Amino acid sequence: MSKLNFIAIDFETATQKRSSICEVGICVVRDSEIVETRSWLVQPEDNAYAYWNIQVHGIRPEDTATAPSFPDVWEEIAREYLEEFDTFVAHNAPFDRSCLERTAELYEIELGELKWDCSLKRARQIYDFESNSLASLCDQLQIT
Repeated sequence: MSKLNFIAIDFETATQKRSSICEVGICVVRDSEIVETRSWLVQPEDNAYAYWNIQVHGIRPEDTATAPSFPDVWEEIAREYLEEFDTFVAHNAPFDRSCLERTAELYEIELGELKWDCSLKRARQIYDFESNSLASLCDQLQIT
């Protein structure tokens, strides 16, 4: 079996706008082993938040008031990881991909060619679980 190399990525948004990223989390997988996990709080445009988004992730305007902007965070991610890794995996990848693309468009960031895979889609293909939510999958597969 071939070794897997990818970055699992997850975005949280401050509002319903996909370009309102307020947190980025990554898990770096090299040769099928988790080698690093990191997260960054990000100050979204105008540091504006919607009530329902806060209820989902618990991140508030005061948490990101002094956080770096997305371009600064993305520059670090690109510098540290994108030379070695060109594949992102996300649970419900269409959402995370659109967050990245719309935020990059907002800040006029050139993303280059990135490959995407969706762990939700894969889980639906492989498992016959009642729920394929990330929490349910972790529970069913005993992943902590």
